[in-house]
Amino acid sequence: MPEAIDTLVRDLSARDRTVRRTAEDTLVALGAQGVDQLLPYLRDGQPKRVRRDVESLFNRLGDEALPRLREIRREGPGQLRGKALEMLVNLGGADALDEADRRAVERLVRIKLLEELPVEVPMEAGRWLAFPADRLDDAVAALGLHDLRPVTTVMGVAAATQAADSLQFQDSRGETQTAYRVFITPEFENWRAKGQIKNWRMLWGNSFLDELDGFRLARVLSGRCSEAHFYVLDPYNSAENWYVARDGHVVRSYGTYDDPRFEGEPLPFEVWYMEEADEDEAEEYAEGVPDTFTAADNLSVHPGPMLAEHTHGHGWLATTHPDVPNSRFKGALPV
Repeated sequence: MPEAIDTLVRDLSARDRTVRRTAEDTLVALGAQGVDQLLPYLRDGQPKRVRRDVESLFNRLGDEALPRLREIRREGPGQLRGKALEMLVNLGGADALDEADRRAVERLVRIKLLEELPVEVPMEAGRWLAFPADRLDDAVAALGLHDLRPVTTVMGVAAATQAADSLQFQDSRGETQTAYRVFITPEFENWRAKGQIKNWRMLWGNSFLDELDGFRLARVLSGRCSEAHFYVLDPYNSAENWYVARDGHVVRSYGTYDDPRFEGEPLPFEVWYMEEADEDEAEEYAEGVPDTFTAADNLSVHPGPMLAEHTHGHGWLATTHPDVPNSRFKGALPV
């Protein structure tokens, strides 16, 4: 059997489409019998294409693989336990784990939180909300968040931007609803910010911000927290946005493709840039500051490396529906 499975796994990368499909169907038909032989192909030393093919197989197996994966977690073999845990979470979320594994993961997160400083929020692209750090409870209430759980920054960013961050479910009335998962960062100090507020948190969640409109959410958040910002970096479309809301209303915004690009009166930090612009910069700053990172740096906080002395507390994962806890979301997360 192991030799036959090795051959079938090799056939997953065959040039012939029929050979590939036959190999995949045969491996899926083995069901739980093939779990022990397939797990080693997920190890880091394996070629990326092989790992991807075998992960796809496990996704097709779905719930059928869960009982055997749980057995491996309890009884071994030991060299398969780590990948069995990862696949359990990939296929069924933390809900697929037994109580011992759930406690072990929570304990690992607590240990990692003690040593995670300094942290880094990736800055290549993205969109995020920013709100005053001392208004966390207000932000949670304004956005209707539930099941807050402490997480490391690397875990939170992955959950909100790479893993499944939305899922559909049937509510108590049998209607289809969508729940989202978001990450709230630790508290970051920014003493360069020109306003009175120096400590800020970011909220990340691609599906949440895209589907529920980050601009609207900034207004809702500012109505409860006095001020909130929404930022967008979209290098693929060469687009940027920054948006400042206070007490439920937009006061200033910029969008690369908005018409007009600026809305509202220039803010104090923009006035400084406009007045200090030299001959080469005069056109760039004629109407205000068109750069999202510059705006965020002067207004609140932007992604990137955060100094340990400017970082306080830890991040939180949260969901947007009381009936859908974080444990329902599928996908193993780095800790």
